[in-house]
Amino acid sequence: MTDLPSMLATWAEKFRPHREGVDLPPHHEECLGCGPDNPHGHHLQVRRHGDGVVADHTFDNRHVGAPGIAHGGAVATVIDDLYGFLLYLVGTPAVTRQLTVEYRAPVMIGISYRLQAQVQRHEGRKLFLVASIAGPDGSVVGTSTAVFVAVGIDHFTRERQ
Repeated sequence: MTDLPSMLATWAEKFRPHREGVDLPPHHEECLGCGPDNPHGHHLQVRRHGDGVVADHTFDNRHVGAPGIAHGGAVATVIDDLYGFLLYLVGTPAVTRQLTVEYRAPVMIGISYRLQAQVQRHEGRKLFLVASIAGPDGSVVGTSTAVFVAVGIDHFTRERQ
């Protein structure tokens, strides 16, 4: 399991400008959304795209809700993780304050979807984010909005009760 000091040591390379089209590094090796070492994870691979981020993702049988359909929680997990990559471009760690997902059509197992996210605006420590998920024909099957709050490193290092 990734330990906190190891994760924090990698932040300097992550929370900085990244070139257009470059693959962004995972949040940490065992992250549920993007961690390559998490056997239950989504292994999301995200690229910078303009002022936002983009990823292509195929849900598999680990993510089933109803037969043949991705579980809504799995879809929300991937979108929340996608938002986390925007933080690299913004240059600061932040945490999810509010996440809303509108499911417009079923997200099917075995189909490649295009996910896109961008920062809509900043207000002090708050980041207002938007995302979409589209099928191979370009039809939008889901949209999302989120509010993230920028935090200092102490948010992650202080003792939890």
